[in-house]
Amino acid sequence: MNTSTSVKWLEEAWQQGAAKTIRNAKRIKDTFPHIAPQGTYDRNDPEWWTAGFWPGLLWLVYGDAPESEAAASLHRIAESCERQLEGCLRDPESVDHDLGFIWLLSGVANYRQTGSMDGRRRGMLAANLLAARFHVRGEFIRAWNFSSSAMDTRGVAIIDSMMNLPLLYWASEQSGDPRFRWLAEAHADTVAREFIRADGSICHVVEFDPHTGQKLREHGGQGHAPGSAWARGTAWALHGFALSFRYTGEARYLETAERAADFFLAMLGEEIVPVWDFRAPAEHQVAWDSSAAAIAASGLLELAKLSPRGETYAAAGERIVRGLHEHYSSGDSAAEEGLIMQGTVHYPEGRGLNVPIIYGDYFYMEALAKLRGHAGLF
Repeated sequence: MNTSTSVKWLEEAWQQGAAKTIRNAKRIKDTFPHIAPQGTYDRNDPEWWTAGFWPGLLWLVYGDAPESEAAASLHRIAESCERQLEGCLRDPESVDHDLGFIWLLSGVANYRQTGSMDGRRRGMLAANLLAARFHVRGEFIRAWNFSSSAMDTRGVAIIDSMMNLPLLYWASEQSGDPRFRWLAEAHADTVAREFIRADGSICHVVEFDPHTGQKLREHGGQGHAPGSAWARGTAWALHGFALSFRYTGEARYLETAERAADFFLAMLGEEIVPVWDFRAPAEHQVAWDSSAAAIAASGLLELAKLSPRGETYAAAGERIVRGLHEHYSSGDSAAEEGLIMQGTVHYPEGRGLNVPIIYGDYFYMEALAKLRGHAGLF
């Protein structure tokens, strides 16, 4: 980011995204958006795993200018979201392994930016509930609560979980209790061994025996099939392992993050946004996932600060973010609430294809914030 041209596109992208977030806040208020298929964001339940991304987006914009006229309103809305999310913590059936996605971007972000002790208290409670999902014999964090005819979810873990681990690392730092970190490291080691293939590709879902903890099988999940390469899952892996290295300094996590990043970049080639699964058959290559691009870009910029090959990852991350701004951003359009277009939620189930997604918007803005010298919220 050394040239005036670079600064110009970056500032334009950030200012457009921040202005649209402030404008969206007047309509969305303290609800929980997920996708915007017709230009307008829907509303989802606070129990849904994506509920943290809207308050997280508000905290990103707030943190850039906490003294601005809009900041007080963003702060108020984010805290109202947080109070609603706290209600979910009282019901063990309402929480799953996505507590990290939800609470790092709400209560913990509030504590870090304003010193809110309520935010810290809620974040610590969420960390305790996440720790309680650890499977002692299999050394993994159980993902879901619902039952399924396709798998025994009592023994299921998924790749997305790597982004939830920073909540446990943070809890160890806050409490001085190393157990949270030990659980996070044990889970990360299991994921590195059982989810990441030799070529750097990943599987979305692994089913373990709920009694013995032994691995039973892979499932395609939101990817095409077992053995395929779900693009967003690859992005979760490269970003999540980079974060585990940042918190622990354990070299094995850096190596795993680099392997996933190298696979993602090799499969992406000169494109900006990947097809939803890198190994989808040709007849299914009809949906793209800008959220995968945004997650990967923010992860690459994280990796750039940690890896001996940092310059390579920094250049790749910046190329993707700039490409999202120039080719996939909704810009100043009043007809679109989403910040970036063409994300895909779940291709195998036909849900949310080629639409703006709230987590795509969040990671797009987080990547822009990192390029402007700020930290992300994970």
